[in-house]
Amino acid sequence: MTNPNILALIDGSAYSESLCHYTGWIAARTGATVELTHVLGRREGGASQDLSGSIRLGARTALLEELAALDAQRNKLAQATGRAILEDGKAIVEQHGDIAVTTRLRNGDLMDTVTEREGLASMLAIGKRGEAADFAKLHLGSNLERIVRATSQPVFVANRAYKEPQKVLIAYDGGASSMKAVDLVARNPLFAGLDCTIVTVGHQTDELAEDLNRAAMTLQSGGHQAETHIIQGSPDQVLGDLTDRAGYDLLVMGAYGHSRIRSLIIGSTTTEMIRSCKVPVVLVK
Repeated sequence: MTNPNILALIDGSAYSESLCHYTGWIAARTGATVELTHVLGRREGGASQDLSGSIRLGARTALLEELAALDAQRNKLAQATGRAILEDGKAIVEQHGDIAVTTRLRNGDLMDTVTEREGLASMLAIGKRGEAADFAKLHLGSNLERIVRATSQPVFVANRAYKEPQKVLIAYDGGASSMKAVDLVARNPLFAGLDCTIVTVGHQTDELAEDLNRAAMTLQSGGHQAETHIIQGSPDQVLGDLTDRAGYDLLVMGAYGHSRIRSLIIGSTTTEMIRSCKVPVVLVK
């Protein structure tokens, strides 16, 4: 079996510190190696603007030389900033134990990096909001949903303030993806010894009760004693309120389903689910 590896995508946002702490926590509990990656956008990475056709007369040469020098300086600064972000992140991850951490500074598009590297990872980790969205209240990073769609691996979405998880809430709708989420919790050492609760949002039916019972038995086979609950309401509101009220530290859910939760994760309201929960979320495909 291939050793687990976490691909953690960090930037300069306020979520990077929390993300690195969670990455270290995951690695320490699972024995995973960590690949910390910072991607410089094409503009940051040195793609210069071609102004040769818009500058006239004798000033052209001097201005182009000055612009080229500014581009080079900007690129050098971006590279230095990226390396500093990675070194800081590595130090935070290593606070959680003897963890093998590699760092990668990449140029280009983030999704190209995800597509290239995600097959070598057992989990991806990303902050809930990126650098550009940091000051826009409740606005999620634009890359989050694209990453969830692009990868076949579980995605850990870090919240802003790190807190070592003790209580796990599993959102279950009976679909194949949510069953995979239950399986992940049952078999992955990341969740060993944590208190687990399975919740379904919907109306009480015999079929739903049987589904929940099967999910609970799966967790029991992995050594977990899990409570089960059926709650009526809107999934994003119910799950958000429940995590706050009952003190859950981590939400685990399938990224696909066959109920109202499906539209939350795959449709345009993906962000509503994660936005309403103030705790980290693990999305399982």
